[in-house]
Amino acid sequence: MYVKPEEKSAGPRERGRRSTRKKPCKFCADKIEAVDYKDVPRLQKFTSERGKILPGRVSGNCAAHQRQLSVAVKRARHIALLPFISD
Repeated sequence: MYVKPEEKSAGPRERGRRSTRKKPCKFCADKIEAVDYKDVPRLQKFTSERGKILPGRVSGNCAAHQRQLSVAVKRARHIALLPFISD
């Protein structure tokens, strides 16, 4: 039986996908050019309670600021401003 393309049901990838608006980047909204590793309260907002860095799709950061954020968190961990893991 032939099914016309417009009568096909959505495939498994399109079925569960919702079109939602992407979160705005908080660094771009605050007009912050570079992410500073010494700004610990701001960096803690982008880490989980277990100490992991949140991905850009969850935090809403743009790609450039997400890369800067990961470097800043790693530097802050290295000089013991942030923990590597939470107990």
